Amino acid sequence: MAVLQVQLLLVPFLTSTLGAAQYLVQDAALMNYMDRRFLSLEKRLEKCNQDILDYVDEFRGFSKMALSRLAGLNSYKAEVKSEVQNLLTRIERAQRDIDYFGSVTDSNPCIEVHEDLVKQQLLEEAEGKKKLKLMLNASCDHMLAGIKSLKIVKKTGDKHGSWMKDPGKKHTKIYLLNGSVNNVIFEFANIMTFMENNQALSARRVTLPFPWEGTGHVIYRGFLFYHRYGSLNEIIKFNMQSRKVTDQMLLPGAGRIPAYQLSPHTKIDLAIDEQGLWAIHAEPETGGNIVITKINHITLAVEHTWDTPCSSKDAEAAFMACNTLYVVYNSPSGGTSRIRCVYDVLDAVSTYEIPALHFPRRQGSHSTIHYNPKEKQLFAWGDGSQIIYKLRTQQKV
Repeated sequence: MAVLQVQLLLVPFLTSTLGAAQYLVQDAALMNYMDRRFLSLEKRLEKCNQDILDYVDEFRGFSKMALSRLAGLNSYKAEVKSEVQNLLTRIERAQRDIDYFGSVTDSNPCIEVHEDLVKQQLLEEAEGKKKLKLMLNASCDHMLAGIKSLKIVKKTGDKHGSWMKDPGKKHTKIYLLNGSVNNVIFEFANIMTFMENNQALSARRVTLPFPWEGTGHVIYRGFLFYHRYGSLNEIIKFNMQSRKVTDQMLLPGAGRIPAYQLSPHTKIDLAIDEQGLWAIHAEPETGGNIVITKINHITLAVEHTWDTPCSSKDAEAAFMACNTLYVVYNSPSGGTSRIRCVYDVLDAVSTYEIPALHFPRRQGSHSTIHYNPKEKQLFAWGDGSQIIYKLRTQQKV
């Protein structure tokens, strides 16, 4: 009887114990299942994140490639446009040469040239010269007779560079453009401020959107004109006050060879004289001789081009003064600079040499020589020195 009572007591106990064990097994199975599900979700999220990163990298690579292709297309478009303009210029020059030779060569003695036709051609030539003189203001009648003296204002910056005033403005500001490739201009209130030792504190910095190439830039009537770095022959017009590019042009035929053999960093040398803006460069088709172009400083339109007999060989610089090109020569190792070729655009037959016109008391070379028509002086950069040359002029014959 006692055994029966013990068995009756053990039955509920065993039943409850087995039930609890069963619940524990079920909970463990549920936890295991949830753990596996979370692991699966984590792996999927990780894969999703990795896919997103891969897509982002792929898109960035595609964007870079697309931008590179677009930049290449823009560059190619500019080059093609430049080549087309250059070809048109060559065709026009060839046509002029053909017309000239056709007019002076008597290829068929049986054909008589009518006197009235000859007179008409002479009248047209005279009219053309008259228009050219009016455009260039023939009142400019002085020429360079000598270089009186030099003044080394300061020695600062690299071996190559340029410095200048704006001859088209009344202010006395000095502009320093250091190096043959750069995009920062230093502007000083006057020449005394420029001569101070700590010029970094006294100068106003003007940063260009595109760097320049060479040292042939000029500032005229509040605008900087310069050859854009990386382009064949693009000239930029930059407003110094608003600090914005206002215009640009491609100079036909320029940029393929240096303007001067001894200054290979400069392909296009811009110049200012009493008549405004000029461009000086050399071309392979002229045998390396210098070509000068009159440019309208407002519209950047080419007004006229002259092929000169002045060679770029052993030339280091040149400048325009009163419609006349003066080419400065030197030795490759550096020596006494001298003006050896002069070309007056209004009287091309008067191209001549001045063997005795030397630059005074200085041995070395120049990377820039620019004429200031307001002060009748030359602003030069020689071996890192900023120099002013005073000139002696005389009446044109």
